[in-house]
Amino acid sequence: MSYLEKLKNIRAFVFDVDGVFTDGSVYLLPDKNMSRVMNVLDGYAVVKAIKAGYKIAVITGGDDPMVRHRIDYLGIKDYYAKSAHKVSDYTDFKLKYQIDDSKVLMMGDDIPDIGIMKQVAIAAAPANAVPEVKDIADYISPIEGGKGAVRDVIEQVMKIQDRWNLEDDTKST
Repeated sequence: MSYLEKLKNIRAFVFDVDGVFTDGSVYLLPDKNMSRVMNVLDGYAVVKAIKAGYKIAVITGGDDPMVRHRIDYLGIKDYYAKSAHKVSDYTDFKLKYQIDDSKVLMMGDDIPDIGIMKQVAIAAAPANAVPEVKDIADYISPIEGGKGAVRDVIEQVMKIQDRWNLEDDTKST
């Protein structure tokens, strides 16, 4: 089955954080905190996908309070932080919603993401992913993580399924 055909079956998304929702940079601040940057284009697509009924999980090895706040703000209910075994957390997500691998797209950028990427229908990577991830990816976005790569895959899925309805977003309230 081709990549475009597989897009028609996607009902859930799984994303890593650093290198996918962010560009992978960590800014070290004088107060011993760290800061990351996320893209509003990604946020818009996430909110749109959730409103359309897609399930979204974020599975990350980190646990930054500000990342958690952003994930909550976007409405993502399935946030797996400090994930030492990403495949186990992915299995939990699938069981929770009775989702089959054939209906999941996962975007990851680094070695810890490969286990999940090998299971899902579509393994996607941002342009700045490591070579090992790109080698197994069904799709490599031309967009880097933190710059709209999340939006890229969500928009592709929703458009091919005729669910990227702009009218809902342009109506005045």
